[in-house]
Amino acid sequence: MKPSLQLKIGQQLTMTPQLQQAIKLLQLSSLELQSEIQEALESNPMLEVAEDVSEDPSLANNDKIQESKQDDSTIASDQAMAQESLNKDQPLDTQWENWDAAPPSSGSSNSYDKDSNFEYQGKTTESLQDHLYWQMNLTPFSERDLTIATAIIDSIEDDGYLTASLEDICESLGDDTFAMSIEDGITLDETQEFIEQEILAVLHRIQHFDPIGVGARNLSECLSIQIAQFDPELQEVQDAKLLLNEYFDDLGTRNYKEIIRKSKLGEQRIREALKCIQKLDPKPGHAISNVLADYVTPDVYVSKDKGRWLVELSPDAKPRIRINDTYASLIKRADTSPDNTYLQNNLQDARWFIKSLNSRNDTLLNVAKTIVDYQLGFFEYGEEAMRPLVLSDVADKVEMHESTISRVTTQKFMHTPRGIFELKYFFSSHVATSSGGECSSTAIKALIKKLIAAENTAKPLSDNKLAAVLSEQGIKVARRTVAKYREAMAIPPSNERKSLL
Repeated sequence: MKPSLQLKIGQQLTMTPQLQQAIKLLQLSSLELQSEIQEALESNPMLEVAEDVSEDPSLANNDKIQESKQDDSTIASDQAMAQESLNKDQPLDTQWENWDAAPPSSGSSNSYDKDSNFEYQGKTTESLQDHLYWQMNLTPFSERDLTIATAIIDSIEDDGYLTASLEDICESLGDDTFAMSIEDGITLDETQEFIEQEILAVLHRIQHFDPIGVGARNLSECLSIQIAQFDPELQEVQDAKLLLNEYFDDLGTRNYKEIIRKSKLGEQRIREALKCIQKLDPKPGHAISNVLADYVTPDVYVSKDKGRWLVELSPDAKPRIRINDTYASLIKRADTSPDNTYLQNNLQDARWFIKSLNSRNDTLLNVAKTIVDYQLGFFEYGEEAMRPLVLSDVADKVEMHESTISRVTTQKFMHTPRGIFELKYFFSSHVATSSGGECSSTAIKALIKKLIAAENTAKPLSDNKLAAVLSEQGIKVARRTVAKYREAMAIPPSNERKSLL
């Protein structure tokens, strides 16, 4: 084949490094953005943190004017006093060991206590096992029982329940710990049963540690241990013990009619006993939790001022960095040295980084304003007035692609008078209404939650009944749709919501 040259005209979409950086910053959360800014400050000498005073030129000018208005005689007198004080100072002959022997005097003020800097050691969190170990060491256990107690505490989960069986704990102790000589007439099974009785005796003592009921093997045992701490002379406590011991399965299914029929107790006594049972903690281990709370930093603040809803970016989201003028002035146009080239490249990267940050903030603000304008009903009246909204609606409004809107609304939070919500919370699908309009799925969930909150607990509303009530209000939803929304809100079915209280 004969080689030849050909010309072709075509279009190709190429993502420049600057565009890739802008897209990366767009999808970062506020905490991740701060880390990215800190990394850029450490790697690029052209970037520096903008001071608050320098950002407001009026403050800086006022300071300069005040300094220039100082009287010359006052300055001269201050210099004379300083020079006289310097001449009176004696040589510094204080040794370091003198500070250990004689700390600063507290006669002048309490500044010594206030100015003392103590090294921060970090937060101390205590787990459930640590809390139980502390009580175990304070309990007069023998060495044998101490080993058993350690094995039991190691098998307790965070919710406070003992998941391992007595046989498993016995095996985990090892043969060396309980090497028992089998005497004549004592079988191996009897020896195993004796060891399990020892473990059970230690377990009973641990179950009365704080929190009460820890180490229980099931819910019935956990509640029974806790109810035993109440006054046994009270009638409701006696009835509660009876319900937990004899009718626990019926309590789980909320079959109160069967309980009343079998126990021969009146409805009022059953109600008082249930109030006593509700005071118990089904998961005592959660009282001693080492889970740290996760705090959300809002990116956008929404407030109402004089009848108008205002949208502002969080001060933490705004970039507080700028170009370092000192390093930028060192760049020479005609210089091609490695140092000058290094400064030029960093200057260009710094400008692109600041431009990408500003572009991110402008996009975030425009999207937030569009959401607020579209969901004014939610901010005025609550979830029941939420309108259906999809990504394409906001994308058409701000003239951007849907993928860009998706990146902006990911891990971005809005602080409103009704609480803090993720931007994705305001997007929801729609359900047709009898009038030909549309209703948001979020509004339907709010209506279902409101209906369930106002229902009669003795006869709770079923999913079919909820669908019928919504249909009367003009919202056409099927029973399975109601069940799906109810499960999404972690609301139990009607048979589990039934109660005498």
